[in-house]
Amino acid sequence: MRPLPSPPRIHRSFSTTPITYARATSPVPRLSLSDFLLRQRVLSLWRDIVRATNKIPKASPTRTEMKAFAREEFERSRDVRDTTKIRYLVSTGRTQFDEMRRGFGEGL
Repeated sequence: MRPLPSPPRIHRSFSTTPITYARATSPVPRLSLSDFLLRQRVLSLWRDIVRATNKIPKASPTRTEMKAFAREEFERSRDVRDTTKIRYLVSTGRTQFDEMRRGFGEGL
């Protein structure tokens, strides 16, 4: 006599799409630790600028000008891949941001 086939297993999932994981052959290159830290410095500068400009009163044209200027500078440097150049841009951006804060007072 043959054993009975086991019933099919039912997998329950709350998601409607399967989970996919990045593979070693992924076209997106992984960041080195130094690149990751540099990316964090860039994002930190951006967040600081956005937070500071949000403290400027909404009715002020200076607020929109500052946001537009910062966005323009970041967009212009978007395709830079050289880490030395990125460090330089972050350094000069931080200096410009600190000067702007001093110009508007300590409220920013």
